[in-house]
Amino acid sequence: MRPHCAIFVDAGYLLAASATRVTGTSLRRGVQVDTHALIRGLIAQAERESGLPLLRVHWYDAGARPGGMPDAGQDAIGLMPRVKLRLGRTSYQGEQKGVDLKIGLDLATHGRNRVVDLIYLVSGDDDLTEAVEEAQSHGIQLLVLAVPDAAGRPSSVARHLQRAADEVVLIDTATIDSSVRPAAIPDELVRATVTEPSDADEVPEPVSPDTSTEVPATADFRQPSAPCGDDKASPDLVAAHSDSADAARGAPSPAVLASRRPTKIVAPSAASPSNGGAVPLPDEHEPVSPRLIDQVVQRVVESWLATATPQHLVDLRKGEPSIPGDLDRALLVDLTSRTGSYDVDEASRHALRARFWAVTGQLRLG
Repeated sequence: MRPHCAIFVDAGYLLAASATRVTGTSLRRGVQVDTHALIRGLIAQAERESGLPLLRVHWYDAGARPGGMPDAGQDAIGLMPRVKLRLGRTSYQGEQKGVDLKIGLDLATHGRNRVVDLIYLVSGDDDLTEAVEEAQSHGIQLLVLAVPDAAGRPSSVARHLQRAADEVVLIDTATIDSSVRPAAIPDELVRATVTEPSDADEVPEPVSPDTSTEVPATADFRQPSAPCGDDKASPDLVAAHSDSADAARGAPSPAVLASRRPTKIVAPSAASPSNGGAVPLPDEHEPVSPRLIDQVVQRVVESWLATATPQHLVDLRKGEPSIPGDLDRALLVDLTSRTGSYDVDEASRHALRARFWAVTGQLRLG
């Protein structure tokens, strides 16, 4: 059989590390990814540097729909030529399940059956070290293909995995920078031009919002009043009246208003109150300093704000003290990446989450 190479992609690592390179935090929702261009870039680099044709790309991720089923984006990836979609599932807590196991089993199987001669592993997970060594024991050459950080070093690759791999190679920076961009709600959906009403329109002038007012957790997005004094008008009639009135005076529609997001953050001091008490932060002599915790939290919150709407903020505060799974995971991943230690003590975890609520408690509409 003609020699081939293969690429095993841990999508969670690739997208989180790429997001960190672009936005400073691993929060995946903070970036927009041209996945097709990203995969084509990986294939081109693997074939160019190895001198071998690609057998296929194995793309490992957690199914975005219930039961580990793919969403539209993942389904499109699976339909790409020479790409095999391998999905785990997501737990109720938002954690990936079964993804690492699938990668490890496939590495061992490819090695045992000598399916290919060279494997590029796009991952940084220490849990895959033993699977890498198993594949190598059958004569497979295995290279870790890592996302470069801002300093040009492998991003978030465990030391054990680096030692086990035959080599650590960096993904071309042009591939990452051209395929991964910061996410944001388009400005045209956030800002709407309000025209002056004519004399015939008995419409009061729009009142500018007070940008210094904090969004309350109990914010009430009420339906507009029924037209013509009919308190029992149907919701459809109310919506139609509201939309026509908005269009007549050039005001933003409810759909546009719903897309507005908090864009201004007032960073609290370390002693600022959160939920009526002081924010518990560790002392400077502890392994994780308050300053580092604050930097991690600020980055994650800023990235989240890129796509968050006022309703997202309301929902976030309603769920306190439970932090959504992707946000909590980003906080921990970013902290471990900054400290270089995968063992974050409970005191630091508590301080990290407390700081998150302190910072999000200061969010205001801008």
